[in-house]
Amino acid sequence: MSGSFNDNVTEEIKSRCNIVDVIGQVVPLKRMGSNYKGVCPFHNEKTPSFVVSETKQIFTCFGCGATGDVFEFVRKYYNLDFPGTVEKLAKEYGVEYVSNYQKDSRKELYYQINREAATFFFKAFCQTKNPGLTYMLKRGIDPTTLKKFGIGYADGEWDSLYKYFMAKEIDVKILKELGLVSESKGKYYDKFRNRVMFPIINTRGKVIGFGGRAIDDAMPKYLNSPESPVFMKKNNLYGLNLSRQDISKENCAILVEGYMDVISLYQSGIRNVGASLGTALTENQAKMLRRYTKNIVLSYDADSAGQAAALRGIDILFKEGCKPKVLHVTDGKDPDEFVKKHGKDAFKKLVSQALGFVDYKISVLRKKYNLNSYEESIEFLEEAAIVLRQLSPIEADIHIKKLANEIKISENAIRLEINGNNTQEEQINHNYLDNREEKPTLDINSSILPVEKNLIKLIITDYKYYKLIIKNENAFKSNYGKKLFSVISSFYKEESELDIMKLQDSLEPDEMMVLSDIIDNVQLADKEEQILQESLNKIEVEDLTEKENSLLMRLSMADEEENQEIIKVLTEELMNLQRKKMERGK
Repeated sequence: MSGSFNDNVTEEIKSRCNIVDVIGQVVPLKRMGSNYKGVCPFHNEKTPSFVVSETKQIFTCFGCGATGDVFEFVRKYYNLDFPGTVEKLAKEYGVEYVSNYQKDSRKELYYQINREAATFFFKAFCQTKNPGLTYMLKRGIDPTTLKKFGIGYADGEWDSLYKYFMAKEIDVKILKELGLVSESKGKYYDKFRNRVMFPIINTRGKVIGFGGRAIDDAMPKYLNSPESPVFMKKNNLYGLNLSRQDISKENCAILVEGYMDVISLYQSGIRNVGASLGTALTENQAKMLRRYTKNIVLSYDADSAGQAAALRGIDILFKEGCKPKVLHVTDGKDPDEFVKKHGKDAFKKLVSQALGFVDYKISVLRKKYNLNSYEESIEFLEEAAIVLRQLSPIEADIHIKKLANEIKISENAIRLEINGNNTQEEQINHNYLDNREEKPTLDINSSILPVEKNLIKLIITDYKYYKLIIKNENAFKSNYGKKLFSVISSFYKEESELDIMKLQDSLEPDEMMVLSDIIDNVQLADKEEQILQESLNKIEVEDLTEKENSLLMRLSMADEEENQEIIKVLTEELMNLQRKKMERGK
């Protein structure tokens, strides 16, 4: 049961507390040999049959069969769930921890507060004449689109939002952590003032943060929420909550730089669009996009900063198995201006002309070197070879031929440059670049049991397996197994067809990793029925093993002189259990 918590926490609690002391607080115990006895608190009895072993740190009742360790006693006696049990013991014995339950509850509170703030800003934007609404209408955004994106307005007062939340008795520390208020010299004031507010909403429909655009000359022009337990820029994309279905439908995502670019393109009818929240594209964002399409078009500004961002972005996308392209707007500083001036079809034409991964990189290199110079042509070719080394042989062959024709050099010379000059030093540098940032990853194999992976794969494959597995209450024991099954069940309650994309959108990033691993790596190989039966058999055997261990524990604590009849009954039960296990192939 302790899978919900860091194992170190439960072990630390066990090391600090003595089960005799814990139970002795509520059950009068008398020492009897090496054990302690008392009247069982779980059923009515006059003759004590409740035994506590200090040596083994377990309890058992030979009357009602209750047995377990200190966690099981506290859970059962105080009628708590396991997180509540750990919390109680941790507090009593000075062990610090944060449970998943606490984190989830706190997250829900943060989401609720952000949603309240978004509603507050939206009402201020819609209900009275204000500079925010005037500004957005002047930018050509119509009321329907404004409502669709939940655009709001933070007024110019210093404490409107602060007073609103104080009236609701919300902890100001949380408001500060979410970046809704700031503090100076012990006084609190609104972080966002006289700004158009863009709520940032994740794919599960939760408001996770805000972007505020200054209406006057205040700096910075765009002010964003700080990172918080519910808002990490690297894990989210602006507008994806609205556009993900269009991205899947079009089999293409257009990634732009700003909120207004997303909104303008969306209003114009180009709805397969999102923005990377003012940061360089991250691996997590690339993984998120990859769930909907491989085809990503980066539409960044054409200046040097936009070009550098595009180069970084296509590398990250390529590494994640995407097919990235780059377009730079030819007339107008950004997609927002271009689409307003030229319309949807003209922008779509730009998208169709976007340069692929290799073509874009080569085009940037061409601008860097003078190809009329012999020395610079060699440098150009050396850098181009580095780009082509990343490709499959077939892809590389196509680009080698194209490059040879353009710079008037033999294909063999280019191939030699690509394949023949990988010195040891270069290889070391490549290895360094590949490994320079090692990120902690979720250990999938230890987070969910193999049998649970099989069952999850079965139930997302066909509803009929869900109907069979739901009958087994003990099928899922790990945190991730229980969570995935719970979310899948909520979808199957509505309809018998499972939308994998909606399922993915309903999960946290770590849960999504577990599901992706199951989808990608669990192979059923047309043996669904066999795998189902083997999995259910294994679960039954594990349940029998738990009961067997419980009986062995009770037998080990039975007093041979006083409990001969009980020992006989327990021994018969044990033999029956072991027989059942043997029938299951054990």
